[in-house]
Amino acid sequence: MAHSPQLQALFDWLVDGAPGAATPMAVVGRVSAELIAAGLPLARVSAFVRTLHPHVAGRRFRWQPGMAEAEVSELPWGGVKTEGYLKSPVLTVYETGAEVRVRLDGSRPNPYPELDELKKLGLTDYLCAPMKFMGGSTHAITFATGAPGGFTDAHLEQLRFIIRPLSRVGETMALMRTAVNLLNTYVGRGAGDRILSGHIQRGDIESIRCVIWFSDLRGFTSLSGERSPAQIISVLNEFFECQVPHLERHGGEVLKFIGDGLLAIFPLDEQRGGAAAAEAGVSAALAAFGALDGLNHTRAGRSESPLEFGVALHVGEVAYGNIGGSSRLDFTAIGTAVNVASRIESLTGRLGKKVLVSEAVAALLTRPTREVGRFELKGVAQPLLVFEPV
Repeated sequence: MAHSPQLQALFDWLVDGAPGAATPMAVVGRVSAELIAAGLPLARVSAFVRTLHPHVAGRRFRWQPGMAEAEVSELPWGGVKTEGYLKSPVLTVYETGAEVRVRLDGSRPNPYPELDELKKLGLTDYLCAPMKFMGGSTHAITFATGAPGGFTDAHLEQLRFIIRPLSRVGETMALMRTAVNLLNTYVGRGAGDRILSGHIQRGDIESIRCVIWFSDLRGFTSLSGERSPAQIISVLNEFFECQVPHLERHGGEVLKFIGDGLLAIFPLDEQRGGAAAAEAGVSAALAAFGALDGLNHTRAGRSESPLEFGVALHVGEVAYGNIGGSSRLDFTAIGTAVNVASRIESLTGRLGKKVLVSEAVAALLTRPTREVGRFELKGVAQPLLVFEPV
């Protein structure tokens, strides 16, 4: 069927990649408003896109008249087990790849309880249509109307006409977000941003000044000998969960997990000087040990032995960037300052301390510290004076 010039212009805009709309929220907002301007009686539009993320199963972009852009919400993985999701039309579309249309005016039975709310709002018709990506995955978009009699056959044909190019734009944006999610998950947010901005060649490094965090689980060797690999991984996941959220909350960037160890940095920049970065490092450490107390309480209830670890903080210049083979790179921080942080951490177990900081970090801190002593450390030229926060 022939489409109106306004609808054809919207189709062409999507085919061209939705220029001027930088986010999915903007795309859904403009598409919805343009469809109404073209004569479609829309009362609500929602797009559902599944994601590749360790915590988020999918995102919903919801729009209704009066909104400039769609509002976004996230569905955690736990949400896919709820009764509401398991009995939703969106799941039916995911599983079958076919449209779901439900008349809400009482003329036919409604098999989806969640649509009762739309009926109470006076809406008369509902369409949930698949958005099929070229990669093979199926996502969904829903349209609802309050028009008497619901959608006409012409309305449905117009919606299907727009869904095709909208799916291409949605897939492009979803792939870009997936790339960001994966980079942030596996290399850290700061490193991910640098990689996406083009820092991808071996030897592409920069020198940055930062507070370096090095932590290590105590007694890991004996722990490994007593448990299966799956049990060890479970312990490590619980152990790192005590640290990572608090590191990120205080502006730290986790660079890598080294067996039972963790390397992170608090970069110094115009917004955060040395004192702020040092304070952030100590605050993150204290919060991590608070989380460890909670974990050990849980472990005691499972008749498991408590976990212990130590944290060392040092400040200095590091080389931050790509190292490795030509076809396999790692984005990390290396340098003398990292080695010093690692050596200071080795003292925590020997001295029975939770947190030790170098003299350079102690000089930056506003909170009081206590001198622990001067120690000769492997690979460090001069004996090093170390402190602990009081």
